[in-house]
Formats: sequence, structure tokens, C-alpha cells
Amino acid sequence: MDYIEWFYKRLTELRDQKGVSARDMSLSLGQSESYINKIENKRSLPSFRGFIYICEYFGITPYEFFNVNADDPKKTKELTELIEKLTPSQAEHIIQIVKDLISK
Repeated sequence: MDYIEWFYKRLTELRDQKGVSARDMSLSLGQSESYINKIENKRSLPSFRGFIYICEYFGITPYEFFNVNADDPKKTKELTELIEKLTPSQAEHIIQIVKDLISK
């Protein structure tokens, strides 16, 4: 997998899910109004610190950003946090519900 190409696509997808423009996101990060646009259009990459700020903006970890199996990492994170609060028996019920949903 070409993670650089995937990075550009992932950033755009997450920004679209959040419903924010590239300009507004750039300004929220304290950057110039074209910062995110330049990244999404493959003209630059953020620094590591910039990447961390981008993850914080989305409310996800770097791991969650790069989790290629999660289309919406913020919802995955929220679901995981909720399941962790359940008893083992309750969690098993949720697992069965998810398995039933997937099999349909």
C-alpha cells in the first residue's frame, strides 16, 4: 500500500466527515488558509507535529488515522470506549448483535 497517497485521501475523507472546509480546518489549526488544501492536493505533507495536531483536530490518535479498516475512526473509537464500560456479558451481547448485522 502506498501510505503517502492513502494519507491524502484519508485526510480529505475525515475532513468531509467532519463537514468542515479545508480553509476552516487550516485556520482552526492555526495555519494559513491554504495549509490543508496544499496537503490534500499533494503539494506538501505536514510535519510530524502538524500531523499530531490534525489527529487532535479530528479527535483521533495517529493509530486511528492510519487504521485502514476503519472508515470512520472517530465512531470506531466511540464504540470501543462505550463497550469498555460494559460488563463482559453485556459486551458479548453487543458482539452478537454486530455479528448478526455483518452477516446480513
